[in-house]
Amino acid sequence: MSLSPAERLLVSLGVEAPNEIDLEAIAWTLGVKVRYEPLELCDARIVGADTKAIVTINSTSSRGRQRFSLGHELGHWHFDQGKTLICQAQDIDNHSAHVLNPERIADGYSADLLMPRYLFDAALRTIRKLNFSAIRGLAEKFDVSLTAAAIRVVESRSTPALLVCHGINGRQWFRRSPLVSDKWFPQRSLDRDSPAFDVLFGSRSDTLLPQKINADAWFDRHDASWFELQEQTVRIGINQTLTLLIIEDERMLEQ
Repeated sequence: MSLSPAERLLVSLGVEAPNEIDLEAIAWTLGVKVRYEPLELCDARIVGADTKAIVTINSTSSRGRQRFSLGHELGHWHFDQGKTLICQAQDIDNHSAHVLNPERIADGYSADLLMPRYLFDAALRTIRKLNFSAIRGLAEKFDVSLTAAAIRVVESRSTPALLVCHGINGRQWFRRSPLVSDKWFPQRSLDRDSPAFDVLFGSRSDTLLPQKINADAWFDRHDASWFELQEQTVRIGINQTLTLLIIEDERMLEQ
């Protein structure tokens, strides 16, 4: 397995377990000092010159957000050294469709640093049944947010699945497993028959386990009604939900 720049850094530092990923210590080895203070207009910023830099992280953010933000800024230090960068909330954990977007690249570096494949995939293989409870366990193990862990899981090749985030105005972003054809594109609005609709707009709490639902509740392809899939939805913020769609019908993977 080829290693990414962030993973090579971890290997060079002898990191062999998730609890050994000390981001502040790693930053120090890169000449980066980390400090925490309230930031009103951004989640993080990095200012550097030559081989030294200072990263400021918003002290009011959640721990998972702070760690991902620090990894994101270290990604900028690796790829954009010499620039002064201020990252707003929409820049970190960026969902741009353009893989060469600098913020998306920095996000990738952060994900590799916090959840290196050589450790994360091994932990993922121990999961018998994929659901948000299992993903939450991975998030705790790697000290990241549920959303970050869920994206990492779906972008692996372990299970054909999609991850879809919705707000009250419709779909905000989604991720698709490499095992799933890009012809399966989730529709923008939630279907009223979907449990996710009741979680977002009704009084329903998070769905505890994946539930079977017809695929045409999520996709507007002409043949979507031929298939069923598993759906599980949790709240991740005010008026925001995250849905895991698991494809079990192999015929969907042939489409």
